[in-house]
Amino acid sequence: MLNYLWLALVGLAVLIGGATGRLREVTEGAFQMADTAVMKIALPLAGVMALWLGLMRLAEHSGLVQQLARGLRPLMRRLFPDVPPDHPAMGSMLMNMAANMLGLANAATPLGLRAMRDLETLNRQPGTATNAMCTFLAINTSSIQLLPTTAIAILAAQHAKDPTAIVGTAFLATICSTVAGVTAVKWMENWRCFRLTPPPAGAAATPLPDAAAATEPVILREPAPMPAWGRFAIGLLLAAFAALLVWIIVAPASYHAATTALSAQIFPAQVSPPAWEDPSTQHPALRAVGALSLLAVPFLLIFFPFYAALRGVKVYEEFVEGAKEGFQVAIRVIPFLVAILVAVGMFRGAGGIEALKSALAPLLTPLGFPPDLLPLVLVRPLSGSATTGLFAEIAQRLGPDSLTTRMAGTIFGCTETTFYVIAVYFGSVAVRRTRHAVAAGLIADFAGVVASVVICRLMFA
Repeated sequence: MLNYLWLALVGLAVLIGGATGRLREVTEGAFQMADTAVMKIALPLAGVMALWLGLMRLAEHSGLVQQLARGLRPLMRRLFPDVPPDHPAMGSMLMNMAANMLGLANAATPLGLRAMRDLETLNRQPGTATNAMCTFLAINTSSIQLLPTTAIAILAAQHAKDPTAIVGTAFLATICSTVAGVTAVKWMENWRCFRLTPPPAGAAATPLPDAAAATEPVILREPAPMPAWGRFAIGLLLAAFAALLVWIIVAPASYHAATTALSAQIFPAQVSPPAWEDPSTQHPALRAVGALSLLAVPFLLIFFPFYAALRGVKVYEEFVEGAKEGFQVAIRVIPFLVAILVAVGMFRGAGGIEALKSALAPLLTPLGFPPDLLPLVLVRPLSGSATTGLFAEIAQRLGPDSLTTRMAGTIFGCTETTFYVIAVYFGSVAVRRTRHAVAAGLIADFAGVVASVVICRLMFA
C-alpha cells in the first residue's frame, strides 16, 4: 500500500505543480525535505538512539525488561500472540507505550525502534511486516496521550484563558483512536490481500546482517542475584523519587522556590529556574502528570545503571555495546526517511494540500466539520513540524479559545505522524512490505479526528 501512496504523492505533485505553475516549489520542496531527512532527523536521532539503546541493554541484561513483560503478560499475550511472553520485545514495546503516554518523544522513538529490532528477531520473512509489527505500529500511532504538552504550550503562548481545556478531550479522543487502530489491525491481518504467505518449501529466511539469532527468541544470561543491601539501596532510591514526586504535586510553589534558590547558589552568574507553571492555574491531576513527565527520564537514567550494577552487570561495557546499535539504526533509516519526506515536500510545494481543502470543504461543512481544520488534518499523518505550524496559525487567526482551535488542539494531541512513524520504524529493520500497517494507522487517525470534533462540540459548543 505504501508503494501506491508514495507514487500517488509524487505523481500528483508534478501534475498539480505543472498545472498551477509551481514546479519550482515542487523542486525546492524535494531538495529541502531530503536535507531535512538526513541533517535534521537522522543524524540527531543517532545520538538519542545511542543513549536509549545503551540504557535498554542495561535493563535487558539486568532482568528488568523481562520482569516488566511478565507483569503485563495477560494483556500483551492477547495483543501479540505471536511473541513469546518472555521475549525482550515485550518489555521494549511496553516501555515505548509508557513513554508515548507521558509525551516523552525523545525516549519513545528509540524505545520503539528497539522494539522493532526485537520483533525482527522473530520474523521468518525479512522485508515483510509481521502481524506483531503491524499491531505495534497501530498502537504506536494511536497511543493514549495523557498530556498533549505541545498543544498546551501553543495555546498558552497565544494567551488562552484555559490552555489545559483540551487535556480531557484529547484523552477521550485517543482512547477512540487506539480502539479503532487495534480493531482495524486485528481485523485486516486475515484479509487475503494482507495475509502472510508462507515462504517457499526449502527456502531459509535471511537474517539481518547485525541481528542476533534472527529466527529464534533471544535468550539472555541470568544476572547475578541482588544482595540484601542492594535491595535496600533500590528501596531508598525509589522512596527518594516518590517523595520528590509528591513534593512537586502537592507543593509546586515550594519546589520552584527551593530549586531556584539552589540554582542561584551554584550558578550565581546565570540562573535558569525550572519551567514550572503557576500552580494556581493547574488542576492537581495535570500537576501529577506533569511531575511524572518531569521525573521520568532522570529516574530512568539513574535507575537502570544502578539496578544493573547491583545485579552484577558491567554497566559501562554493556552501555557502550548497546549504544553501538543507535548509529547502525540511524544509518539504515535514512533512505526510508528521504523517500517519504521528499514525496511530502513535493506534494505540499505543489499546493496539493490547499487543492484538497478546496475540493472537500463543500462536502464536510454540512457535517459540522470546520473547513479550517482540513489542512491540519491532511498534513498531520505526513509531518509533525508542519502540523505544529498549522495549529499555531489557527490559534492565532481564530483565537486560542475558539471551538475550532480547541478541535485542532485535540486532533493534534490524539493523532500521530503516521507516515513518518512507519518510515522510521519499518526502515530501521529494512521492512518494505508494510501490509496493513498504513491502513490501520490511517483508520486510527480518522477515528481520532471524528472523535475530536464530536467530543469538542459536546463539551465546548
